[in-house]
Order: sequence, then structure tokens, then C-alpha cells
Amino acid sequence: MKKIYSIVTLFMLITLLTGCAENEESQTDLNDDSAAQAEKKSEDVKKKESDFADESSEDNDKESDETNTESSKETNSRETNASSKSKEDDALSKFSAKEIEYARVWLQIGEIKDVDELNVRHITAGTPINPNDETSAAYPEDVIQLSGSRLVAGSVTYSGNGDGTINVYNVPLRWDGNYPAGEKFYRDIIESTELVSVDPRNGEEMISLISVISIE
Repeated sequence: MKKIYSIVTLFMLITLLTGCAENEESQTDLNDDSAAQAEKKSEDVKKKESDFADESSEDNDKESDETNTESSKETNSRETNASSKSKEDDALSKFSAKEIEYARVWLQIGEIKDVDELNVRHITAGTPINPNDETSAAYPEDVIQLSGSRLVAGSVTYSGNGDGTINVYNVPLRWDGNYPAGEKFYRDIIESTELVSVDPRNGEEMISLISVISIE
């Protein structure tokens, strides 16, 4: 009987040990699976981060290339404009400051820009505004009158201020109307002169106009 009891006890002990071993093996497998999954997730995260970094780098490189291209275009444009302006300035250097002034004033204010001839007349201070009217007031300063070869081209009468601006007198090239008009009429013309800033034009149009200037 004792022998049977010992055998049973031994069998139960073996069974218990076997069960523990299986549990330990199962737990080990579970831990290995968890570690493998964690390592795989870590690798996936690292791969995504690497892919994102590569994409960001590509985007930055592309943006940098686009910026450099635009900057290069702007630089080339500025250099081209500067070169063109330098050539235009060189072309005008053979003309006098007065000739350049006449052409710029006419191109800005004249009725017809393209004229066969640009006549320049200098009028001294004290000259009657309308020589055909005895009641006419006189110019209070020296003025310049520009006109085309035809009446339809109009005229510009002005005085220069030496700072890029001119005083424009609203007087016609030919006077039509009933006279005498009275000194007040002419006084109003003098007091209503318009201050105009002259644009610093250059280019072929300037050269063409200067070439047809005729000074009286």
C-alpha cells in the first residue's frame, strides 16, 4: 500500500513539474512574440520617420531650387535692365541737357508725340502773353514754347525750376477770340500755372525727337 501511495505521489509530482515547464515555455513564447511585435513596430516607426525625413528633404531641396531659380531670374532681369539703361544713357550723352529737357517735356505733355519737327522758342520775361492784345499782361519770367510743325500738334509753354519740375502756362500757340480781353484775363493765366514733374525718359523715342529739334 505504501508502495502504491509513493508511486501515485511521484506521478503527481511529475505531472506538476511538466505543467510548470509547459507554462514557462508558453510564457517564454508569449514574451518572445511580444518582443518581436514590439521590435517590428519600432522598425515600422523608424521606417516611416525615415521616409518622412526623405520626403521633407526632397521638398526642401525642390523649394530651394525654385527659390534659387526665381532669384537667378530676378538678378538676370535687374542686370539686363541696368545694362539697357546704361546703353540708353550713353546714347543720350551726346546731346545737351536742354535738348533732353525739350524732348522729355514734349513727350509727356505735347498733344502729338511723333512730329516731323519740334520747334523751340525762347521768350524773355516782360514779353506780352498775347502780343496782339494791348491789354495783355506780360510773362513774369523767361519761358520756353515748344510746338510741332503743324498747328494740330499743339504747343507747350513752360518755365523750368531746375529740380525736375516745370511751370506750365495754359496759353495757345495761336490766339482766337474777341480782344481786347483785359489784363485780368491774362493775369488769371499767369496765376493758374500748373506745376508738373517731368519723367526722366530715355530710349529711341527720345533720340528720334531730339534729332528733329529746331531752335529759333
